Amino acid sequence: MAKNRTSNQKAAIVAAIIASFLMLILGLGYRVLASRLSAPVDTIRISPEALQQLPLQLGGWTGQEVPLDEAIVRATDTDAHINRRYLRRNGLESVSLYIASGVRARDLMPHRPEVCYTGSGWTLTDRRSMDLPLSNGMKLPCNVLQFSRGTLNRSKVIVLDYYLVDGQYCHDVSLLRSKAWRGSGTVDYVAQVQIVTSIASAQTAHSARTIISDFAVQSASSITDLFEGAMEDRHLDNDHPNMNNENTGMEND
Repeated sequence: MAKNRTSNQKAAIVAAIIASFLMLILGLGYRVLASRLSAPVDTIRISPEALQQLPLQLGGWTGQEVPLDEAIVRATDTDAHINRRYLRRNGLESVSLYIASGVRARDLMPHRPEVCYTGSGWTLTDRRSMDLPLSNGMKLPCNVLQFSRGTLNRSKVIVLDYYLVDGQYCHDVSLLRSKAWRGSGTVDYVAQVQIVTSIASAQTAHSARTIISDFAVQSASSITDLFEGAMEDRHLDNDHPNMNNENTGMEND
C-alpha cells in the first residue's frame, strides 16, 4: 500500500508539472497573439467617407442611412462604419446592414452578435454556419444566429455575421488570428459585416433566413469592391504624395 501511495503521489506531481507547463505555454501564446493584434500597423485606416461609397441600390434592395448614436459609435471602437436599412418588394422585406472597420483589429473581436445581443437581454436560440454560393463562383462563409426576447419570446431576430480580411470572407476571426500568429504583417484591412432582420409574427425562421441570405449574396461583392477600391486609392495616394501640391502650384502659376 505504501508503494501504491508513493506511486500515486509521483503521478500527481508529474500531472501538476505538465498542467503548469501547458498553462505557461498557453499564457505566453495568448500574450504574443494579443500583442500582435494590438499593433496599430496591423491594418490601414479606411476613412468613413470611403465606406459611404457603398451603393444605396443593391440588386432589388434600396437603402437608407440610419444614424447611430455617438455613444454607440464610441463603444464599438471603430474608425469607420456603415449603418443602413435596405428594403425591397415595396418595403415588405427589410434588413439592417452594419459594417465596421478599424485600425486595431482586436477591437472588432469582442463585438460579436452572440456577445452583444446576449449582453443586451436577448437569448440565443439557434446558431448555424453556412456557406452561401456567390455569382462569381466563390462561397460566402457566415454565421446565422437567431435571438429572442420578451415574454413567450415575443421579439425574434435573425443575424447573419461574417468577416472580410483583405478580400477573403470568413466565418469568424480565425483567418485574422492565423495571420497575426504568423506575424506576417500583411493584413491591410479587416471588416465585420452584420445583417439583421426581424421575424414577423406570421413569418417563419426559415423565410427570414432566406431573406437575409439573399441580401448577403446580393451585397457581398459590392462590399468587397468598396474596401478593395479604398485600398487602391490609399496606395495611389502613398505612391504620389506630392501630386496635389504640384498641381496646386501649377494652377497658381
